Amino acid sequence: MSFTINLAKKIALVSSILLLTLTTTLTAFTASAKGDLTKQTPIEIKVILGDKNNAMMFSPSTIEFETGKLYKLVLENQGPVKHYFSSDGLSQSVLTRKVQVNDASGTPIAEIKGTIREIEVYPGFQAQWWFVPVKAGTFNDLRCSIKGHTEMGMKGTIIIK
Repeated sequence: MSFTINLAKKIALVSSILLLTLTTTLTAFTASAKGDLTKQTPIEIKVILGDKNNAMMFSPSTIEFETGKLYKLVLENQGPVKHYFSSDGLSQSVLTRKVQVNDASGTPIAEIKGTIREIEVYPGFQAQWWFVPVKAGTFNDLRCSIKGHTEMGMKGTIIIK
């Protein structure tokens, strides 16, 4: 009889521990959920590529994002030559929703889906990169990959918190 009582106590104790563990896990999972990311209003960040005087720069040259939030990164080329926005660190740390290409009046004329590594923007135009960062890090690899542009100052840093 003593054996049966001890076994019943052990089963009750193990059951209580399992129930507590399951409850804690489910509570933590529910508390950390961000909801439906497709319904978020995007946070708009604008980056200027070059300028009218043909300066080789990104403005701002340091761009910060936060994981789990939807961003609309507006890349506007104000210079007289084409520029690339390229960062392997960023491209490997986000889930891209789309890249949207607009005409001069701002009307969307194309959308690109899938993994994005580099975006080329022609003079006087803009592109929009919609994404959600999923991996934190600091990436010092932002550059315009056109020959000579990085060396002339078209580089920067991306921080994902």
